[in-house]
Amino acid sequence: MSMKLDSIDRRILAELQRDAAQSLDEIAKTVGSSKTPVWNRIRKMRENGVITGQTALVDPQALGLEACFFVLIRTSEHDAEWQNTFLKTLRARPEVMEAHRLAGDIDYILKVRVANARAYDQFYQALIAEVKIHNVTALLSMEEIKSTTVLPV
Repeated sequence: MSMKLDSIDRRILAELQRDAAQSLDEIAKTVGSSKTPVWNRIRKMRENGVITGQTALVDPQALGLEACFFVLIRTSEHDAEWQNTFLKTLRARPEVMEAHRLAGDIDYILKVRVANARAYDQFYQALIAEVKIHNVTALLSMEEIKSTTVLPV
């Protein structure tokens, strides 16, 4: 279901993306409304799937997850059974932060967070033990220049 968002909805979304832990009073004050209408708009956006969840952002370094790899995958397999096994395997691996199916020469790209190169190799060995993959290229991120969960509203 698609929902038409007005400027107040968009300002509410911007505030929630900036800090979802702030109170309704704080959000209402920032967007120039009162608490009840803001709550009703948030509830409506949840019901319509605009807001899909709420979470806490955690610093990977604080958990010892210092290595970020982008994994490029080419496969010669494209049947439904292979794809189901591959997707099930990816979803079961907590190291996989993101996975995208691509157009072009590369079939999939993964963002993988691990402690170090040895931990990446363990992830890699487990992945290829589960699923037949034609070619895997791992790129180590040397520096994270920008990372955000905030969508432009």
